[in-house]
Amino acid sequence: MLLSHDDDGSGPAVLLLHAGVADRRMWDPLVPGLSHMFRVIRPDLRGFGDSAQPGEQYADADDLDALLDSLGVGSAAVVGSSYGGRVAMELATAHPARVSSLVLLGPGYRGLQPSEEDAPALEAYGDAEERLLEAGDLAGAVALTVDTWVGPEAGPEVRELVATMQRRAYEVQLAADAQDPPPSTRRVEVDPTALAVDTLVVSGAHDLGHFRAIAAHLATQIPGADHVELDWAGHLPSLERPDAVLALLLDVLRDDPTVHAP
Repeated sequence: MLLSHDDDGSGPAVLLLHAGVADRRMWDPLVPGLSHMFRVIRPDLRGFGDSAQPGEQYADADDLDALLDSLGVGSAAVVGSSYGGRVAMELATAHPARVSSLVLLGPGYRGLQPSEEDAPALEAYGDAEERLLEAGDLAGAVALTVDTWVGPEAGPEVRELVATMQRRAYEVQLAADAQDPPPSTRRVEVDPTALAVDTLVVSGAHDLGHFRAIAAHLATQIPGADHVELDWAGHLPSLERPDAVLALLLDVLRDDPTVHAP
């Protein structure tokens, strides 16, 4: 299937991959500034926004490869937030020619287990979300998600947008799970030491500890990677201070040598 997507601007391609609590709408504030210089491609990954989740096996990396092929794009700079950061690394692993550079904002990563200090917060969130969804309390699950993942810089409009996007994801994914057969994902194992593209890893000082640890780990494992921690940011910096993240991305994508100054 072809992912639902937006395609704006012209120039070198930039692929924006949304977080797991969001969809392509999370990038709305950044697109006008980016599309003046770049071709900005924003998909909804399967199970999010306007992209369905059929009852079949798939890999997000393969979906993105097919999308870029359909758009006539050979390679792109890939910016991924949270889950989208993990998918960005999977794309660079499974289809390395598609990725010219990586910017990973609070990325997810399966290869680092939570520490004893960080595990309780993640487990408490996961357990509470599961209980609420099993009880059919989507509103409660959405509120839990917003409270957990939206940082202190975000205003009420951002919290409402994340709530809207997360509710949509729950609705699509719960309906997909009721199919016979349900969808299944083909796992793409990422070896950070084998990622051979320029990479910037961005973390937020107010993010959950495990995600800060992931960012630090990836910055040491990906050859030549740089790491910037934003002292104001939570888990979703591009929503919390879009102007600041836009400036950072423009500098990265234009290859400004001063970009990695916080």
